[in-house]
Order: sequence, then structure tokens, then C-alpha cells
Amino acid sequence: MLHWIEQAKQGDREAFGLIVRRFTAMAHAVAYERLRDSFLAEDAVQESFAEAFIHLRKLKEAEAFPGWFRTIVIRQCNRLVRKKQHPTVSFDQMVQTAGGQPSVPDIVERKELQQWLHDSIAALSPGLRVAVQLFYFHGYTLQEISAYSGTPVPTLKKRLFDARAKLKGTLPVTDFVSVFHQLYEGGKRMLHIVNGDVVAEKLRQGVVQGDILVWREVYPEGPVFIDSMAGANRSVRARYLEQSMGIPSAEFTRSSEEQEKVRADFRNYEEIVLWFEHDLFDQTMLCCLLHWFEQQSLGATKLSLLCIGAFPGIELFRGLGQLSVNQMATLSGTWQTVGKEQLELGKTVWEAYCAPEPGKLVQLLEEGDTSALPYVQDAFRLHLSRFPSTRNGLGIVEQTTLEMVRGGMTSPLDLFDHIGNKLHGLGMGDLQYWHRLAKLSQGPHPLLKLEGLDALPGYKDTASSLRQSTVALTEAGRKVLGGEEDWIALNGMDEWYGGVHLQGPSISWRWDASQNSLVPWTAAGGQ
Repeated sequence: MLHWIEQAKQGDREAFGLIVRRFTAMAHAVAYERLRDSFLAEDAVQESFAEAFIHLRKLKEAEAFPGWFRTIVIRQCNRLVRKKQHPTVSFDQMVQTAGGQPSVPDIVERKELQQWLHDSIAALSPGLRVAVQLFYFHGYTLQEISAYSGTPVPTLKKRLFDARAKLKGTLPVTDFVSVFHQLYEGGKRMLHIVNGDVVAEKLRQGVVQGDILVWREVYPEGPVFIDSMAGANRSVRARYLEQSMGIPSAEFTRSSEEQEKVRADFRNYEEIVLWFEHDLFDQTMLCCLLHWFEQQSLGATKLSLLCIGAFPGIELFRGLGQLSVNQMATLSGTWQTVGKEQLELGKTVWEAYCAPEPGKLVQLLEEGDTSALPYVQDAFRLHLSRFPSTRNGLGIVEQTTLEMVRGGMTSPLDLFDHIGNKLHGLGMGDLQYWHRLAKLSQGPHPLLKLEGLDALPGYKDTASSLRQSTVALTEAGRKVLGGEEDWIALNGMDEWYGGVHLQGPSISWRWDASQNSLVPWTAAGGQ
């Protein structure tokens, strides 16, 4: 946190944004105590952050920020006039749709219970009230509340116990915690969709409440389809992934069906949060999910998105899996509502990516507005650079690999590590890279020679066998790297790039690095 404050003092808006996310709930609790009105409290907090950003450079010690900012919040509260807010039901909530959506009486009853809950909490003493709000409603740990308020953890535990006892006597339920989980983020009221088990495990360590679904797919590899749930399409994809990366077809099919079943039951949740990153691996997954949700009637379910491409203090950000549990906790609650623009752009990008010809995707990236999803442009342009180049038929992964081998790198493990750093915008996993490395070492004229192993690791294999293996350029590899030969002309190809299937010794599209664009390519070998 101190690092973020120092960065924000230098004008770093992203660092200040993280500070805002971390202190919003704390500030709101203080403001509400003064104003006893949540809407006015929100106004006070917003104005306080604006004032803090303007005057942040005047703060001499970063450690003093919490107390300094608390003073600003209190001053803003004193400037606002308390007013009565009448509870309302939004038009969207009143629209009753098919599929078991709540009726207007259900919504009103729910809002009445929410109001009763908040009124009961408001009647608690200040110490009990703040402890309940910060712990239950905003998800802060007891240690975090203690550091902010100066109250010892044992005292906070006692306050929460006393608060639950008092609320049990005033609420029309047997247990305050049960009604809280029914109304807010607990139990099955919230679903977080993430792209990896490492991220999921960290989220489960108290970072978020609700269910977590790990979406298991590798959309940058193999044939992809607009409707991936269709039986024939799933079979084609399952067969490819088994042959290319060793993922058992039956396991892929079972996993796909299970995750799709959870997704289909999204109306069981009040909010769906998508956790994704800037790279191609995640952006393809994000657009696929947005495409599906765009076709659904969301009803009362809110769809939210957390998508980042950097994190303060991490020079080379490769993904959420790099973050500690404490760092992940700073992101909790910072997601933004997915609106019509994001849904429509996700749908457009996914359909262009799945198209059998890349022209739509090229046109979208060169002429379309992709600002609603800020990482789409770089991620999918990097995808296009994976196509065979006009110079020698190598895509960016193959070109970079051969250059590293020519530079003296011989370990497959080192190659994977360095490729991952240099081309981190791909978000490429180990199975994906071993598939690429295997392609380079196969065919009538292999470009690489693998020594010390019979085969590259497959699905669920360890990479220990690679420690004693080496990679070297062949004569064909040197010629192709030098531009004297063309990899496709030597070996032909059979590869998928999204929905585009390139086969044979002559292909219709190539990547022109000089133009930074994908260009048509004739059978004669030119534009």
C-alpha cells in the first residue's frame, strides 16, 4: 500500500485507483456514521477522493495516509446536508422475464428485508455497527479492520459476537449471518469465473465470497466455433486437442459439459464476476463468454468484469496467478459492471475470431472501435502475428524460438521461460509451447533437432525429462531463419488460427511484419 501511495504522489492514476478501491469501504463506513444516509455517504466519499488526489503531494509521509484521508472524509461530511432517500425498485428489476425470474412482490419483499437489516444494524452502538459493516458487508479481515481502527482483534471478535446476539433479537430470523448470506454475497448468490486453478485457490482463501468456476479451455489452439456447445463442434475440437496436446477427448468433453451446466444456471446468482487478464489466452476466453451472455436474458443477475494488464510493484505482469493472496484481496470489489458495449464487442470479436476467413478480424482491429474492451486490440493483433510470415513462413512464436536457439539457448525449459516473458501477451501455457516446439522438430525438413528425449511432455506429464535434453538448429533451420528458405514451402502445414484452417504448401494469408498486418497471399508466393 505504501508503494501505491508513493506512486500516486507522482501522479500515477492507476496506483491511486488501487488506493481508492482499497479505502472506499472504510471511508464509506466513516461517512455513514456521520451522515446516516448511504447516498450522501457515497457523495462524500467521491468528493473526498477527488480532494485527496489533488492534494496528495502535500502528504509528507505515506504512512500517514489513512488518518489524513479520514480527516478529509469527515470534513466533506460536514459540508453535506442530510436528506431522506425513499427506497425504490428499478424498472429493470420490475420487468418479469421467463425462466423463473423473481416477481415484483418478491423483489419488494427482498428490499424490505434489506431495509429491515440495515435499520437493525443502524440501531447498534457505533463500535458494533462499524465492525459488522466492515467485516460482513465489505469483506475486510479482522486484521485489516484492526490496523485501520486501532482496535485489537480480540475486541473486534467480541463486538461481532455481541452484534450477532443483539441482531438475533431484532430481526425476523434466527441468525443474522444466514439472512446476510441470503441477501448478499454469500453461499450461491455470487459466482466468480476465472481461468486457472492457481487463481481460484487464492480467491478461496477469503478473498471473495460465493462460488468459483474455473473455465478450462485453450481457445488460442485448434479449431474454434461460434457455437462451441454443438455436439459436432465439440467433437472436432476434442479430437484436435487430444491429438495435438494429449488432452483426453473424454475428459475435455466432460469438463466442457460440467462448466457449461454451471454457466447455464447463472440465474441462481445475483452477480457473475469475470476475472481475466490482458493476454490472448484470457481475451479469447473473455470474448467467448461475453458472446454467450450477450444472447441471454440476464434478468436480475448482474454481470461484472475485472480485467487487468498491470499491477503496482510488478515490473513484468504476466497474470493474476503472480499475485499473493493479499494482493488479490486488493482487487476484490473493484470489478465494473458489464454493459451493452462490452457485450456487443465481445460478441463481435468472438464471431470474427471464429470466422473461416480472417478478414473480419483484420477489419475490426484496423477500423473498428475496440475501446470497450481495452486489451482486445493488442491481444488479437498478436494473434495475427502467429500466422506464417511473408519473409520465411514462421509465425512469431517459431521465429522467436529459432532466434533464441541461434543465440545460444539450448534448454527447452529455458526457451519456454524466455518465450513466456518476451511474448507474455500471448499468455501461452506449457502444453501450447511444447506443441509448437514439436512442430519445429518434425516434417520432411525439421528446423530443430531435439536431443536427449523421445518426446516432449504431454498432458499431466512433468517437465523433468526436459532437464537433460537440448535443442539445436538444423541446416534447414538456419536457412529458414536467414530468409533463404520458406518453412511452409519446405514442410507444408496443417494449423488452425482461431477459425482459420491453413493447410498445404501454399496458404492464402500471411503476416507482414513491415506493415504490421495480415495480408492475402497468392499460390505463386506473393501478395
